[in-house]
Amino acid sequence: MFHDYRLRPMLLSEEKHIFQDDDYFYEIKFDGIRAFIYVSKDEFVILSRNGNKLTNQYPELRDIQKQVFNHHVIFDGEIIATENGIPSFSLLQKRNRSKRVSEKLMEEVPVSFVAFDVLYDNRDLTNFPLIKRKEILNQFLDSLVFHKSVPYENGPMLFKMVKKLGLEGVVLKKKNSLYTFGCRTHNWIKVKNIQVDSFLVHGYIENEKTYSLLLGEERDHALYYVGKVSVGKNHPIIKELKKKAFFHNQFVNFTLKAFFIRPVRKVRVRYLERLKSGVLRHPVFDE
Repeated sequence: MFHDYRLRPMLLSEEKHIFQDDDYFYEIKFDGIRAFIYVSKDEFVILSRNGNKLTNQYPELRDIQKQVFNHHVIFDGEIIATENGIPSFSLLQKRNRSKRVSEKLMEEVPVSFVAFDVLYDNRDLTNFPLIKRKEILNQFLDSLVFHKSVPYENGPMLFKMVKKLGLEGVVLKKKNSLYTFGCRTHNWIKVKNIQVDSFLVHGYIENEKTYSLLLGEERDHALYYVGKVSVGKNHPIIKELKKKAFFHNQFVNFTLKAFFIRPVRKVRVRYLERLKSGVLRHPVFDE
């Protein structure tokens, strides 16, 4: 199992609202890159959730080899970059966009690995209940690049803290759950800290199966592009927008070709956060 790179992470179901259940642990949902780390004294491999090798992108994580001594271990967790102590996906993207990982880049955008599960420790642990796997995980010490996710007992209180800090959300995990590779079950549940706002539609792009609505907002007497959101080709808003006369592009920060209309129609959009550029992350149409 230790050399089986075909393994894929256990996936999460989703609920819209947090609930309290003593059968579950509650953990912070870290905003980063889900990854398996295969590590021993002599071997080190990082795989993304889709099985892509990321080992060379995060060389500083090799320090985790010091944590396992003579063990062969598979960790499941999240690679994160933080800004003022808060995980920042936009900062992590800056790191990932660079073709060459230099010492300077590692200093400017350091990363760490948050381990929330251990699947192998000289033996297969996936048939152990989560509460037992957590006990085994706790035997590995934290370091500058390796941290263990903390399980909480009070879900609503944790979610309240997550909302206050602007974090991505909360993950609920059944204490007795076994680890099932590549499966999405109700044993692991995510509750996102979603933000909802209204934005102007200034145009659209026709794709093969969908339309992308171009979203904008007025700032300092100018119209700024903040992202695009997909809707189906038969969605009523498409018929509505196509009746409007074409208009010139008023975005100050968007130059791609599109069908532009006068920016008067607003739509509600759900999203996780804003990147530093002001663009919405994971926007979803909410009407």
